[in-house]
Amino acid sequence: QVQLAESGGGLVQSGGSLRLSCVASGNTFSILSVGWYRQTPGKERELVACITSGGQSYHADSVKGRFTISRDNDRNTLYLQMNSLKPEDTAMYYCAADPLPTTVPSDYWGQGTQVTVSS
Repeated sequence: QVQLAESGGGLVQSGGSLRLSCVASGNTFSILSVGWYRQTPGKERELVACITSGGQSYHADSVKGRFTISRDNDRNTLYLQMNSLKPEDTAMYYCAADPLPTTVPSDYWGQGTQVTVSS
C-alpha cells in the first residue's frame, strides 16, 4: 500500500507560478509510475502529466511548455512546476501512482490540493 500526500496548492494570479509536491510513503517510490491529474466540478478527471520509473515524461497538450513534472526518488517526492498559470488551470490536483509501467497511473491516489488562478 502506498499513501500519497499532496501540498503546494493555493490562490495565485493569472501568469503566476506554483509548485505542487506529492510525498509517497514506503520504499517503493523509485519503481512507481506517478502522475498528476486535475478535476473541476462536473468534469471528468484529466491527466495533466506523468513520469515513469525510468524518467519518461508526458504532458497534456493544454499544459505543455508551462508545466513540468519531475521526481526525486531519494525524497520519495513527485513535483509539478506550474508556470504561466491561467484561470482555466483552476482545479483540484491529485497525485497518483501505479506499480506498473504506465502513462496513466491509477492504483493509488492522494487527497488532492486545490489550485485557484484568478484573472
